[in-house]
Amino acid sequence: MLIIRCAACKRKLWRYDKIGPGEVLRCHKDRIKKIFGAQIRDGRVYCSCGKDIGIDKGSFYKMIAKAFTYRGTKRNS
Repeated sequence: MLIIRCAACKRKLWRYDKIGPGEVLRCHKDRIKKIFGAQIRDGRVYCSCGKDIGIDKGSFYKMIAKAFTYRGTKRNS
């Protein structure tokens, strides 16, 4: 389980169940377990500080690489 945080203000955005060893390029909506400080407006994901974090693509959010950090463990299967 990963904790996704804003790179600008370090506020928690959501808890995410990452499957596989790769980078976090997409966050699938059905794997987001709890939302803390993220806001979705006009098809984009924002932190409550106003920083743009990702783009809503339907079933997942396409993440902006330098806009967030994460910490935690990834599932292998």
